[in-house]
Amino acid sequence: MNKFSVRNIPSGSYFTKTSYIDEGFILTAPEMPFTEELKQALTAWDITEIASDGENRADYSSQSSGGSGDAETSGESRLNDGDQLKQAEDFYRNFLRYVESLFTQITITGELKFSAVAEKVKEVCDIIKEKRRYLLRVIKNPYDGQEAGNSNYLAAHAVTSTIISIIIGAYLKLPLHRLIELGVAALLHEVGMLKLPPQVYLSNRALSPQERKAILTHPILGYNMLKSFDFPLVIGLASLEHHERENGEGYPQKLTGDRISLYAKIIAVACSYEALTNARPHKDAKDSHTGILDLLKNVGKQYDDAIIRALVYSLSIYPIGLYVMLSNGKKGQVVDVNPESPQFPIVQFLDEFTPDGRNKIVETASDGITIVRPLAWKEL
Repeated sequence: MNKFSVRNIPSGSYFTKTSYIDEGFILTAPEMPFTEELKQALTAWDITEIASDGENRADYSSQSSGGSGDAETSGESRLNDGDQLKQAEDFYRNFLRYVESLFTQITITGELKFSAVAEKVKEVCDIIKEKRRYLLRVIKNPYDGQEAGNSNYLAAHAVTSTIISIIIGAYLKLPLHRLIELGVAALLHEVGMLKLPPQVYLSNRALSPQERKAILTHPILGYNMLKSFDFPLVIGLASLEHHERENGEGYPQKLTGDRISLYAKIIAVACSYEALTNARPHKDAKDSHTGILDLLKNVGKQYDDAIIRALVYSLSIYPIGLYVMLSNGKKGQVVDVNPESPQFPIVQFLDEFTPDGRNKIVETASDGITIVRPLAWKEL
């Protein structure tokens, strides 16, 4: 890995590959400029060198980052399933690196620009529109076997919650400018956590009463941070209210029903689904089908029924990406929803192919092949 002197890096330049302060601590993703504010902050912290496998250039080129997973629409139909998944995986990884570096810059510089984040979220909206079902297969288990509590936890949670929030918003037919606002709010809904010691929210031990009390402050901390960054009020309110619940049993204000903003309602469902279906330092992940059923139960009427319905119809009761056992004894993976019935999604066989070599796909139905149950990883 190449070393670069902070003093000699031109302000506003770009690295062609991810840059790091040290091993595992991401500073910038390829599409993020090395700003004068960042340079000054590193100098103030007595950090004289950073590292990168790439080069430092005056201008950003999307070719240098290895691509975002985006393909020309005209060529989309020519890509096979494996190619589509590879592009979705590349996009997910690049987006994750972007969020990691964004959180690093917030921590170091204490600054953030709405326009820059909104531009990135617009790109995310475009990719979701084009590759929704492939992204959902990728984010089903974004940790890729890593232990919960790794340094990517907050970033991975933000990335998955953002993608699911935008998908819910699209189902609700929000116009693009509101989808962008929603996406920015989802991306930054836990930003207040960056003000807390990492050992508090990454701990795999029981928290002390004082630490639990500190965790409960993160929505207020996030709201104050976004207000200081001059972000639109609706985005700050989403951060403040994403732990509020319809029945008034949330926090920090114990709001009920219509007093909770729409973006906060959507993010509440999206990040609760993400939390249920991914590992945490203190718990194992549930499969996505069980996660959906838990939200459908809506114990205590915590969530807005319209948002739950949007999630179910967007992902199906057997969500995209879930591996399943079928009634004909074959194994498959859910690859798309049935817009008419979330109970009967479209499934791709794992061991049966069409004459041209593609995986065979079946539309499950009450009078045909049905899903019997989700598969455990050891059964694959």
